Formats: sequence, C-alpha cells, structure tokens
Amino acid sequence: MLACILHVAAVPRPAPPAMRRADVSVVTQMSSIQLADLAPYTEFARAAYCSPTIVTGWQCGQACEAVPGFEVSLTGGDDNSIQYYYVGYWPTENTVVVAHEGTDPTQLLSDLTDANVFMERLDPTLFPGVDGSVEVHSGFANEHALTASIILKEVKSLISQYNANSVTLVGHSLGGALAELDCVFMALNLPSSIAIKGVTYGTPRVGNPAWAALFDSMISDFQRINNKKDIVPIVPGRFMGFSHVQGEVHIVSDGYAVQCPGDDDATDSLCTIQSVPDIFVGDILNHLGPYQGIYIGTIYCT
Repeated sequence: MLACILHVAAVPRPAPPAMRRADVSVVTQMSSIQLADLAPYTEFARAAYCSPTIVTGWQCGQACEAVPGFEVSLTGGDDNSIQYYYVGYWPTENTVVVAHEGTDPTQLLSDLTDANVFMERLDPTLFPGVDGSVEVHSGFANEHALTASIILKEVKSLISQYNANSVTLVGHSLGGALAELDCVFMALNLPSSIAIKGVTYGTPRVGNPAWAALFDSMISDFQRINNKKDIVPIVPGRFMGFSHVQGEVHIVSDGYAVQCPGDDDATDSLCTIQSVPDIFVGDILNHLGPYQGIYIGTIYCT
C-alpha cells in the first residue's frame, strides 16, 4: 500500500474551522518587485504547455530560456487523457518544481458550468487522514490521481539527491487546480521539514469550504493569480458548494495588482469575486494573459 511505503500514519485530521481566512486582512497593492518576483513561476506554468519532447533538456524556447539552469528530471502526459507535466530541480531556489499543463479555456468553462459537476471525498490512500467532510471536484481528483504517485516518487528522489528544502507546485487553469491539490498532497506525504509553495494562474474553484479550510490550515505560502476579467476563477459557482482557498492576487491592469483577503468572500471591488460577479461580465481571453507581460497556453509555447 502507498500509505505504508510512504510511512505516513493515517491519523484522522479534524476538519479545520470553515471560517479560517488568509493572513492578508485588507486589500494590499503589490510592489513592482513583488510582481517581478512572480515571473519565473509564470514561465514554469507556461512551459507546462510544451511537449515533453522539448521540455526534456529544458529546450522549450522563451519560457525555458527565462529560467536558466533549471534541471528537468521527469516529463509525462499525452495532452489528452493526461495533461502534460514535468518535475525538476531549480538550483537558484534549492527547490523541486512540479508543473502541470492546463486545458482549452472554452472547454474548461463549459465543463465547470455544467449543472452535473460533482464533488467527492479525497482518496485516503493519497490524502491520508483527511476528514470525510473535505470534498473536491471529482474530475480534478481523478486527473490528479493519474500522476500523483509517480510525481511524488520523483520529488522524493530529487529532495534526496540535491538536499532540497522545499517543493514548488505550479500550474495554469486545470493545471492550477492540479497544483492546488498537489500542495496538500505533498504536505501530507513529505517530511514536515520540507516547505510547500504554490503559485497558480487562472485557477477554478477546486473544492468545498472544508477543502478551503484544510488548505488554509496547511499551506501558508500560496498565491493564486487572477488576470483582469478572467471568468475561469469564478467557476464552478459558489451556489454549487465550491469555495476558493486563500491567496488571491488580482492583476487589475498591467503593472497593477492587489492581494485580496479571505478565501472567496472579498468585498472590495478590486478583487475578482466583486469585479467579475458572473460569467457574463468577464472576458475568457484574459485567462491566457498577459500575466505581467507573459501569456500562458499552448500557442505561447515558443
């Protein structure tokens, strides 16, 4: 059993209080330095859309060139039944990076606004000890399960090989949802001495309020970046029982972004939940970027 192999005790974790919120208590403008610091993570997310044949060796064009020295050790996926993904070591930050590809935003939007979207409990083999009240989107959970074990094995190998002290999870769109799941998955299955960092882009809601509360209690270093009027971050709807986790960064306009408080309940007009109240006032093209000058998607793998 995977739980035995990983030596993880499956002690039930009580569901954290559903009202736990992010540390940012008011809307806060990000500095130009903070925005510039996000660029490597944006490039990692962009590179995840490139074929494994060119990600291997880190020869994927502009995205790879923007983060020199990164060492890819594992690639996979077929861009169909399994999204592309890669794992590697980033010497500059002494961290292991895991990145997942996203999907066609119009198809994703169609899937996530379907009235038949279901949630399910997390697989206790992959997420040992999580309370049964925690539920996530069944499609995201199933996609995550396809690669979770092989990615974890590679992550543990790289940590051992390089004495890395952290793991960084990155993704855009569907890839962002997978990275969000990965954050908790890694936290549960790696030693507590390994720091977990997540940076996602245009991420849809992944789970219910109990999921958001669990995530917020376990993952302190997380940013989910929304671009302007992108509508993907507001689906699936809250009326369907979904809730975002903490860490919203909203790019209001080029060069101007704010950090928003709470999980999915900000009241300021600069935050996504207020500026994009429904899919009819949003712009699906904003899903692709620019994220501070960087576009993310298959056509931008150049």
